[in-house]
Amino acid sequence: MEIRKLNQMFEVLKSKDKKRLVAAYANDAHTIEAVNEAVDRGLIEATLVGDIETIKKVCIELNIDVSKFRLVQEANDGKAAEKAVELINNGEGDILMKGLVNTEKYMKAILNKEKGLMPPRAILSHVTCMENPNYHKLLIYGDVAVLPSPELHEKVAILNYLVQTAHALGIEKPKVAVISASENVSPKIPSSVDAAILSKMADRGQIKGAIVEGPLALDLAIDKESAEIKKMNNPVAGNADCLLFPNIETGNVFYKTNTKLAKAELGAVVAGAKVPCILSSRGDSVMTKLYSIALGALIANIGN
Repeated sequence: MEIRKLNQMFEVLKSKDKKRLVAAYANDAHTIEAVNEAVDRGLIEATLVGDIETIKKVCIELNIDVSKFRLVQEANDGKAAEKAVELINNGEGDILMKGLVNTEKYMKAILNKEKGLMPPRAILSHVTCMENPNYHKLLIYGDVAVLPSPELHEKVAILNYLVQTAHALGIEKPKVAVISASENVSPKIPSSVDAAILSKMADRGQIKGAIVEGPLALDLAIDKESAEIKKMNNPVAGNADCLLFPNIETGNVFYKTNTKLAKAELGAVVAGAKVPCILSSRGDSVMTKLYSIALGALIANIGN
């Protein structure tokens, strides 16, 4: 089943193995509400690492039965992130989630060379799955939060994570647009050269499981009329499933424009670690966190 709306993930996950989520420093209402909703929907089992008294107080305020969670005491936010990672490494969790801990401490725990979650030579990347009311299906894109100026080998990793996520959503042959300023290759625009190389790599089977086209300007990737006017006759133009952005500025502006002006809904994970890692902002809505949990559970279920 190809998932075309974010809430369809909930139905698909009912037929999958229930995954175990570990939330790092889960002292805040938004995290607890989202995890509680995911537990009630049967998507996950949950361990909350944080200050137990604070967690219990929040649960009372929200009228949530705290007994449905496993609680692990750690009142320091950085140490809570380290403890959550330790639980994952001990085989006690399949998904990591950021709670009230700041991003720097959360990522430090993941990236720790001795005790973190990084396989050898792995590259981390942030993958977003977005439902925009003005687009006809889900859009999967990256990177908007982790890799500032990805080099070609890092773009290969990002592309593969986008494809992996699309496959988890039931898209058998995702159409990937590698974004640049235009559809023309120019040595003066390095992102256009990288895009052309990635497209050729896919043609030659070096990147598998997707149709890759680039360089493409954003309008050509997602707007059929623009593609027809410019006579871009390829399967990706105007119908992309995935967007690979040239740098973090481009991706981040796209992300925030869609959420703030178009009221798009989304879920997101960090890919490349031993398990999917949810990196939602402390200020993200409950639904964003819930969709991110569902996306992480789908990816964790690949192959099951």
